[in-house]
Amino acid sequence: MFASCISAASVRTLTRLCALVLVVAVGLGSELRVRVRLSDGLVTEEVLEADNERDSISLEFKQGDGTLITFVADFKQDVKIFRALILGELERGQNQYQALCFISRLNRNEIIPSESMARLRQKNPQAIRLAEERRGLEQLTMSVAVNLSRALQLSSHIHNMCSEAREAIYTRESDVKHWLDKGVDGSIFEGLPQTTEVPSFQACHSTKDLWQPCLCTYSLRLEWYPCLLKYCRSRDTTGKGSTYKCGIKSCSKGYHFTYYVPQKQLCLWNEET
Repeated sequence: MFASCISAASVRTLTRLCALVLVVAVGLGSELRVRVRLSDGLVTEEVLEADNERDSISLEFKQGDGTLITFVADFKQDVKIFRALILGELERGQNQYQALCFISRLNRNEIIPSESMARLRQKNPQAIRLAEERRGLEQLTMSVAVNLSRALQLSSHIHNMCSEAREAIYTRESDVKHWLDKGVDGSIFEGLPQTTEVPSFQACHSTKDLWQPCLCTYSLRLEWYPCLLKYCRSRDTTGKGSTYKCGIKSCSKGYHFTYYVPQKQLCLWNEET
């Protein structure tokens, strides 16, 4: 079913100079474009959008190698979706691009609420931003495939996000158990060949035959995103104190996915160098 370097003080100074603010306003667009420096030193533009009606946030940017990364946080269903559109190697028989989708649970305090995201504006759109906190790399073994045609009850965003990756939509067994407990239909999921405990497949980077099944890995990093709200304190004329939202904290986080592919041809970026 499968397809296809700057000091901490400098960072703090830059953060203050290039601060983003929360504005309480009506009728403003929910799209935010932010210039971000990637791990390889290149600068890209992230597009962040909030949809209050669907209670979701999306983030999209292009990597230096041309790969388009899209992330969606679905707060209604507590689901997050990662999609990678990877340019194919035409001279090696691949399609123009290869699509991958990874789906997992959305936990609390991973990203700010959609309502707050919709109100976010920047004082200096030309600033190149660096995250205030670099969160640890998350390792995810994606041992279950997701059926695109039946995934609507899991999240309404999956069909639009993952239609190009129809045969390459993956999730974790632990997340499947959580969703089943919540009443999601088990027919959405299909277990992949063994990838945990004592793996019966080699890693794709050490597999020589392009047509042999193997364990592929794919890594991506959300280099800048609003992860937490900041609160400030104020006092009224009577001296009574109160708190209000006055900004955001930005984070960077990496993800490392491991999953089964029926042939190494679908995982050429894992070749040994």
